[in-house]
Amino acid sequence: MSEPQRRIEDYALIGDGETAALIHRDATIEWLCFPRFDSEACLAALLDDRENGCWRLGPVKDVTSTTRRYRADSLVLETEVATSQGKVRIIDFMPIRGENADVVRIVEGVEGEVEMVGDLALRFDYGRIHPLIRKVAGHHVVAIAGPNGVSLHCDVPVEVEERSLRSRFKVRAGERKSLVLTWFASHEEVPQRIDPRQALEDTDRFWSDWSAQIRYRGEYAELVHRSLVTLKALTHRPTGGIIAAPTASLPETPGGTRNWDYRYCWLRDSTLMLLAFERMGLLEEASQWTQWLARTVGGKPISLQPFFAVDGARRLPEWEADWLAGYENSKPVRFGNGAVGQLQLDIYGEVTDALFQAIEDGVEASGEAETVLRMLADKLEEVWECPDAGIWESRGENRHHTYSKAMCWVAFDRTAALLHDREPEKAERYRDLAQRIRQRVLNEGFDPEAGCFTDTFGGNSIDAAVLRLPLVGFIDANDPKMVKTVSAIEQNLVRDGLVWRYDPDQFDDGIGSSEGAFVAACFWLAEVYHLQGREADARSLFERVIGYANDLGLIAEELQPGINPRQLGNFPQGLSHLSLVSAAQRLFGQADTNCDRKPEATGAAAQDA
Repeated sequence: MSEPQRRIEDYALIGDGETAALIHRDATIEWLCFPRFDSEACLAALLDDRENGCWRLGPVKDVTSTTRRYRADSLVLETEVATSQGKVRIIDFMPIRGENADVVRIVEGVEGEVEMVGDLALRFDYGRIHPLIRKVAGHHVVAIAGPNGVSLHCDVPVEVEERSLRSRFKVRAGERKSLVLTWFASHEEVPQRIDPRQALEDTDRFWSDWSAQIRYRGEYAELVHRSLVTLKALTHRPTGGIIAAPTASLPETPGGTRNWDYRYCWLRDSTLMLLAFERMGLLEEASQWTQWLARTVGGKPISLQPFFAVDGARRLPEWEADWLAGYENSKPVRFGNGAVGQLQLDIYGEVTDALFQAIEDGVEASGEAETVLRMLADKLEEVWECPDAGIWESRGENRHHTYSKAMCWVAFDRTAALLHDREPEKAERYRDLAQRIRQRVLNEGFDPEAGCFTDTFGGNSIDAAVLRLPLVGFIDANDPKMVKTVSAIEQNLVRDGLVWRYDPDQFDDGIGSSEGAFVAACFWLAEVYHLQGREADARSLFERVIGYANDLGLIAEELQPGINPRQLGNFPQGLSHLSLVSAAQRLFGQADTNCDRKPEATGAAAQDA
């Protein structure tokens, strides 16, 4: 089997609530980290070539067509492969984690008889280390590398070759052959093989029960459900932490340097995901996340950093894997993330807003959310006047970013609303502070000559982040300032019908290289169009963006339009999918949703700007 040309949208996602794998449309697993999302990869072909670790499974020859789909609202993937001799169905899934982490692959004969080959090349430490192999029996092999143990147990013989574990077998119509890969700590006993058929039934049942809770009945329901399933797959079940994406170093432009590790819990993304879960009736995930947050940032003095590991760990240094060529030769290949130490003031607003909604809706009743919210407000009083790195995590000089300051307003506005009856005097102090910040944003973050909100105070660049101002209640979408801002964004940041985050010729983030259109910003603009009564424009933009989703409904962080349209960046991206859910709910959801609910601490959105 030769290596195909690979595109980010060619991949599917499977996961078990603690880690995930990416599967190419030819049914080869090219990315897998054991035992956790942010653990080292043992299959890392995604970031180089298949010699760096992959698990091929398919017909020996004569493939004539390949199709794939998820089984209903689940993460059980079915890939049908037709040959001149017959057709097989490959069923890939990861059972919801029990004692060990498993990847199950079931080959089911559909028509005729097809000769298959499975070829597992394990490469630990992101493609660098070959494991020690021990053959237990004809159908069972164990591989060990440092702390990692992997057991491959199959219904068919397994041969140990020089650089891989190979199985060659035939499948007739009606037959099933199973291959099970199990991770275990190398100092522990080799675990027993799970029953693949029972595991499939259990996994189907888990996803069926979970998706039945989804409270969305508007247009594009299938796509919204798929996005929510994807967000659930990015939620770490033991802790409640929500990662931004399951991949690392997928480039924002092929061959470029903007290659980041997103396998961590960004507070900004996580809080927006929490709100998406809550609005869709998925309250358990919202409750688990608030508990995760309280554990992670609690303690005095409280300290917010942009992101944490799923277990709340804070130290996540960035490093480069120089032995990997990178996806489409995009270097450097980075793991960890150097933005972890940045000051990003907007996260105070996003976290406070999410906690406020959780408290108001009774999602979090232990009192921990209110304690954290109060501590955040106290801390923000000390730092809100500082320059920061901004929402786009600039690695250049810190500045007074307009969106960051507006989100400081959100933090104090929500805190004042919460304390309105509990502590009127403190609420009044926060209300006054919120109003003071709001006036600064209106005075210093709006350029009268350009007629728009700018990226920084006194700046002259456009920033798509300010599209969120009406979405958080800072200003009415039909306020003249916002109408002019939308017009400026249309003129300067919209290309080929999609929205870029900023003009790279005017924005210096200390990194360089170009990027694609930003999916979340496209959905933000669609929501603002809706609030401005521009329904046709809102629908048109929404439909244009979802047209870039792959055949499974998955979408990355960014898009490349034009004659060679494609997806870019880490995949699938939580922020993209939650923005899709939010936009769909606002544009097409039922009238009784809480999408437009805002607190009334200052009533700022109703004031004259």
